[in-house]
Amino acid sequence: MTAEQSDQPDQHPVNALDDVVHQRVRLGILTVAHQARRVEFGFLRTALDLTAGNLSQHLSVLEKAGLVHIEKGYEGKRPRTWLTLTPAGDRALREEVAQLKRLIQQIEQGGSDAQA
Repeated sequence: MTAEQSDQPDQHPVNALDDVVHQRVRLGILTVAHQARRVEFGFLRTALDLTAGNLSQHLSVLEKAGLVHIEKGYEGKRPRTWLTLTPAGDRALREEVAQLKRLIQQIEQGGSDAQA
């Protein structure tokens, strides 16, 4: 959310959702990475039921945005890829969750905050 948006109390929560973070797969990646602190590519692929190519594309988007750090290495003789959430990624995930909570609260209150 930008400073301008935070100064507008009547701003609809949906407008504050981050398109990079909010996409279903990327939100899943950030959530798993937040819970695990360091997560292996194969685990993510299985947990989120993705192909390797699809997961790679989403990881590239998140890495380019500075939300995850990708580390390549070996475990024994097997190549591995791990990712960790960056501080910016943690902030983005927390902000997304906060906006989703605002949206849910607005729906549960019957939209009383929404303007006609």
